[in-house]
Amino acid sequence: MSIPDQNSSPGAAPLRVACIGGGPGGLFSAIALAHTVPGSTIDVFERNSESDVFGFGVVFSDATLDNVDRVDPVLRDALAEHGRHWDTIEVRSKGVSTSAGGNGMSAVHRRVLLGALQDRATELGARLHFSTTVDVDALDAGGGYDLIVAADGANSASRERFVDELGHSVDEAAVKFIWFGTTFQFDGLTFLHKQSEHGNFAVHAYPIGSGLSTFIVETDEATWRRAGLDGFDMSTPPGQSDLVSQRYLEELFADQTGCHKLVANNSRWANFRTRRTRRWHARAAQGTPVVVLGDAVHTAHFSVGSGTKMAMEDAAVLAQTVADHRGDLDAALAAFEDIRRPQVAKIQDSAMPSLSWWDHFGEYYRALEPWQFGFHFFSRAISAEKMRVRDPRFVSDAERAWNTQHGATPLDTPLAIGAVTLGSRLLQITEFSNDSLHFSDGTTSVVAETSTGEPDVAAIFTAPDADRTSLDVVTRTELDELCAQKPVAVAVRGGTALSRVLCAEHIRFTHRIPVIVVDQPTSLRARRAVDERDCAATLILSGRADAVAFEPTADAHPRVLTSAEVAK
Repeated sequence: MSIPDQNSSPGAAPLRVACIGGGPGGLFSAIALAHTVPGSTIDVFERNSESDVFGFGVVFSDATLDNVDRVDPVLRDALAEHGRHWDTIEVRSKGVSTSAGGNGMSAVHRRVLLGALQDRATELGARLHFSTTVDVDALDAGGGYDLIVAADGANSASRERFVDELGHSVDEAAVKFIWFGTTFQFDGLTFLHKQSEHGNFAVHAYPIGSGLSTFIVETDEATWRRAGLDGFDMSTPPGQSDLVSQRYLEELFADQTGCHKLVANNSRWANFRTRRTRRWHARAAQGTPVVVLGDAVHTAHFSVGSGTKMAMEDAAVLAQTVADHRGDLDAALAAFEDIRRPQVAKIQDSAMPSLSWWDHFGEYYRALEPWQFGFHFFSRAISAEKMRVRDPRFVSDAERAWNTQHGATPLDTPLAIGAVTLGSRLLQITEFSNDSLHFSDGTTSVVAETSTGEPDVAAIFTAPDADRTSLDVVTRTELDELCAQKPVAVAVRGGTALSRVLCAEHIRFTHRIPVIVVDQPTSLRARRAVDERDCAATLILSGRADAVAFEPTADAHPRVLTSAEVAK
């Protein structure tokens, strides 16, 4: 590798920057730094040729557009001229369509976006070097740069160079996904669900302009193998696509795409990997500061956000902190991390229940009616009342479907637990201990205990205190053994919001036993009844729970029973 001649004497430019990776993260870093630190010398190195573009569409929320547009209008201009915008998301299940509005999003073909970013970076003075493989050590040893920006993607060699120092971890999802395009024009983000003789398949589809729509397919591994889609040689170099899967999926979803063909582009099955990194910058051997951004240090499942948008937001903040701490790159990179890491963590945390939903979508498809399946999907990370702000009709339709089936609102629907019928599904805990819980609807009570076997006494199960997208084998076994004792109901407490729901769903969908979810209080200092009602209604309306109670807060005073008192 040879480092390009800087064509300037040391110190002539405010900064000499090398960007490794010519994707949106590297290119927008060049654009943003050109704005915030005028006169900088910026080189962007991309190992692929200029014509190589893997993937199809990239999606941006309206909020992201505002964040990026404050730096440069290149993204908004590309979307306005070549992209597509929508407000409504649609879910199709068993011939029924459910839709919810208030979700402003835009998408554009990755090739179009890269072209626009390349043109803008060049216009601002950046030098783009395609078919050029570089590494941190060579750039550092050459002594030509003040800062190295590593934006070389999820399989980043730059990150691996400092992997022990940075503290990188990877969690792999259970389901398989494969990325295609299609010439069928979807109106907006559309989720298709179908069951073949081999199992369940789901599609994320959305228009991207350029006469195409993105078409991402997911399925569980057992279905993938039964369908004979596991024969592609994954050691094949990038570029070749899995044509067997392409033909299978074209036929399966032909009625949803008007028999339009799928378009392949390096299309092959994979498991989504969520990447987290404790530290995002380091120094190379000769002292050059190196900052890693985008997919190289963090990923979030594509159902909640785009790696492209997070990388571009990283670049915008990096450029601003470099400008704010002119002459002190260590302070600039520390500030960059301080700002972006909490923002990225928030996205990744919100992605966890969504990623979990996709790990279980086949189970939900089989267990839930289409209207409830749609509500379950949209409520995976947002409550009913927050959805009502976006689209009142959508929530009202779900409530109407429940009322038609049950003759009452979700919280006022009676619930039979053994010989007892509760008149409300939002319960109060009147007495509690480690071994016993007493639930009341105001007039009728139900007792749950850790030891089961007595008639009309519910069981207690403590959920694992860890957020995973699926229950581990030990937890599932414990639940199965508990349910084999045929308790009249199970109260699920402890753990996390996600682990409680996963336990409750396993009990409800696998064993058909009523579940009371014991949720965390909305505030340690003040419990707001409206929040608790919203939370409870969402869990019940979506089919995640049969009833809900909340742990008492410090300012509440139900009588606490000791284990000895319970034994008496």
